[in-house]
Amino acid sequence: MAPTDAEVLAAAAAVEDPTLRRGLGELGMVRSVRSGRRQASVVVALPVERWPTADELVDLIVRSVGALPGVGEVKVEVTTMTGEERQELHRRLALGPGGAPVETVPMAPAAHAHGADGPPAPLGHEAGRPNRFMAPGSRTRVVGISSGKGGVGKSSVTVNLAVALAARGYDVGLLDADVYGFSVPKMLGVTQGPVAIDDLLVPPVVHGVRCLSMGFFVPDEQPVIWRGPMLHKALEQFLVDSYWGEPDFLLIDMPPGTGDVTLSLGQYLPRTEIVVVTTPQAAAQRVAQRSAYAAKKLKLAVRGVVENLSWFTGDDGTRYELFGAGGGQALADDLEVPLLGQVPLVPALRVGGDIGVPVRVADPGGEAAQAFDALATRLEELGPARIYRRELNVR
Repeated sequence: MAPTDAEVLAAAAAVEDPTLRRGLGELGMVRSVRSGRRQASVVVALPVERWPTADELVDLIVRSVGALPGVGEVKVEVTTMTGEERQELHRRLALGPGGAPVETVPMAPAAHAHGADGPPAPLGHEAGRPNRFMAPGSRTRVVGISSGKGGVGKSSVTVNLAVALAARGYDVGLLDADVYGFSVPKMLGVTQGPVAIDDLLVPPVVHGVRCLSMGFFVPDEQPVIWRGPMLHKALEQFLVDSYWGEPDFLLIDMPPGTGDVTLSLGQYLPRTEIVVVTTPQAAAQRVAQRSAYAAKKLKLAVRGVVENLSWFTGDDGTRYELFGAGGGQALADDLEVPLLGQVPLVPALRVGGDIGVPVRVADPGGEAAQAFDALATRLEELGPARIYRRELNVR
């Protein structure tokens, strides 16, 4: 017996779009369905013509509808949304769970970035902006991966930690906030940039991780020569004019040091938790300490330390501490936070960053991948930080 049109519609509507990570029915992307003798037809309207996961979406619809009793063949017709349908999609994206409007968190004054006397408008206050991860009570944990200086492997740690969290079933976003030294897209292996739905950027998804970076908009050989206000505006656009939804984790690859980006993130995302990356030698530990102290001055919760390049394991199984020992634990003790993990020096980690295949993907059972899995577990076990900020008071 053939299913009813309502049953076919329910099966198609339950399919989750791989890019937007929400059901097709919730997004209004199923335009029509029809059920006949052992055949079902579905017309799905994509937001734009070259939708990055169109083929994958069609396969998911075929599988979902084809699982209905009495369906032998599923035909999926793909079309593009009209202007009115895209406006409706914007409206639906801006709704929270259950169709509730999104509340926003007012920003603190940012005279250093705007040069204005009073506070700017609340971030994401514009109508129709999907900023659910910034709303009070959001489930999203925003984790900034920080370091005092470059060259300690902060981006490698961020990328592989993001992949490890996604492999555990979490919805993960990765914002490359290192505007001057962007490297995340190449390390993650992103081959296609973000797609624009009118004026809304949708980050690409690779290895289960959504990613947005200045690297999508600037050629590799072109330097970014900006003052603080332009950096501030770029971060605002990455956060406000982009669709992140409400991921479980939003990891932020922060630039080294304690400059404008750190100040802006402290203003935009007051719930940010900070994880500091260092290497074992004492000199790196002292520099990393400054970034942790800067985060504390901005009232951002420092949750722990990750020690990178901790040792190299030789063919004979002996561990060689090429960069010294104890720097990560010393920094954690000084900051009174836990040492969340130690990542070994593994050639595959460097190779993976160069060719765009994170070591957590290339060698999931290897020593480095196991270290990142353990780091993901430790971060999960910590739970979200308790932040006490006047901006977050419940009124």
